[in-house]
Amino acid sequence: MKRDRKTKIVATLGPASNTYEMIRKLHEAGADVFRLNMSHGSHPEIAERHRMIRQVEKDLDSPIAILADLQGPKLRVGVFANDSEELEWGETFRLDLSDEPGTHKRVQLPHPEIFAALEVGTSLLVNDGKIRLRVEECGDDFANCTVVTGGTISNRKGVNVPDVVLPVAALSEKDRKDLEFVCALGVDWLALSFVQRPEDVEEARQLAGGRAAILSKIEKPAAVKAFDSILAVSDGIMVARGDLGVELPVQNVPPIQKRLVRKSRAAAKPVIVATQMLESMIESPMPTRAEVSDVATAIYEGTDAVMLSAESAAGDYPIEAVTTMNNVAIEVESDPTYTSIIEASRTAQRTTIADGIVAAAREIAETTDIKTICCFTSSGTTAALVARERPRVPIIAMTSSRGAARRLSLHWGTQCVMTGELERFKQAVVNAARAARSEGYADENDQIVVTAGVPFNQPGTTNILRVAPCDERLIYSTDPE
Repeated sequence: MKRDRKTKIVATLGPASNTYEMIRKLHEAGADVFRLNMSHGSHPEIAERHRMIRQVEKDLDSPIAILADLQGPKLRVGVFANDSEELEWGETFRLDLSDEPGTHKRVQLPHPEIFAALEVGTSLLVNDGKIRLRVEECGDDFANCTVVTGGTISNRKGVNVPDVVLPVAALSEKDRKDLEFVCALGVDWLALSFVQRPEDVEEARQLAGGRAAILSKIEKPAAVKAFDSILAVSDGIMVARGDLGVELPVQNVPPIQKRLVRKSRAAAKPVIVATQMLESMIESPMPTRAEVSDVATAIYEGTDAVMLSAESAAGDYPIEAVTTMNNVAIEVESDPTYTSIIEASRTAQRTTIADGIVAAAREIAETTDIKTICCFTSSGTTAALVARERPRVPIIAMTSSRGAARRLSLHWGTQCVMTGELERFKQAVVNAARAARSEGYADENDQIVVTAGVPFNQPGTTNILRVAPCDERLIYSTDPE
């Protein structure tokens, strides 16, 4: 399905988008990737959503990526005798392991691993940061705190510990079961929550066993500090601004977002900017101007994808939300300023033959009358390298691997076209010319750039670049066997 934009859209499925008809409409409106939130929905419900997505993919003959977002460990307080209490500034409040119902003086925190990591002066954030506690005294089973920011604390509210790296695995027992379930279903991407260190990613990769690509959610200060090492072992990145904005001062999030997007792009790994992008559209058919500017800013930064959460999962206007994102992306990408920003932020990568091939493909396409870059890829790596270049012309990724085509749906600017396995380069050029014409990017009078690796169907062999006509008769009359 041809898009008039290069930035991709991720839409979360939920109660508001739980039918074949709605999923199809969302894809037609612009959703390239569907997110299955494992925090909500039973395994049978997740399996049914997966089935419907694959049916839409088949009916529209359009590769669709499915992203399963694992819940991660949830750190929460216990319950209160009165269900909630008011904490006032300056009061003392105790967290401990006792399962006695909480009062206005104490409550259970059933996570001994947190107490093991606490130090005097550590901050504890409760209920998305609305309540802030400072540790004054702590031990293996308690923490006596001062209320720095008061408010209402109620049953099972979440707890964040931004100041320390917690000795908590990124994968809970629920996550392990969910991971195996969705990998058996056949999802394309796994989003890993609560990442603090590269070892968290490597554990998930080992469990996935190559059945899905691993996308690390950056939502903790520890992950920001260790980002380079986390990026090195990840297949993709999500800038999860919600928790980042809780655990860090909110003014720190925009520059962090910009840095993470640029580093991910330089590594040729897709990056998603997520959380509260069009949140008012949960209840309104129109976004705020600030939300539109937020989406536009992420696109100007060169992000691969922008994401909708509750807007498409539980909102009243899921199609309108996707349409809005689609329209913002089209408008931004047509702005000459967008091109100048993208090109100014391009980082030269010249360490492999493939790096040189894709850089040359972009330069040729932008200095001559080339309509599109067609790259043949078996694993998706070559197409990812072309996308890193952010060329002005469209990218057609030709692959015989349905899995690669689906995963590439998350990468900036890639239009995936299925092709049979090839043995001769001439046939590759012919297939590329046909794809460029059939997808509406070129006609018989135009030229395209073709990149491929010989021998075919072997990852990491990109070694050929050819400028070719879109007229098959010219290809057959001029190309050697």
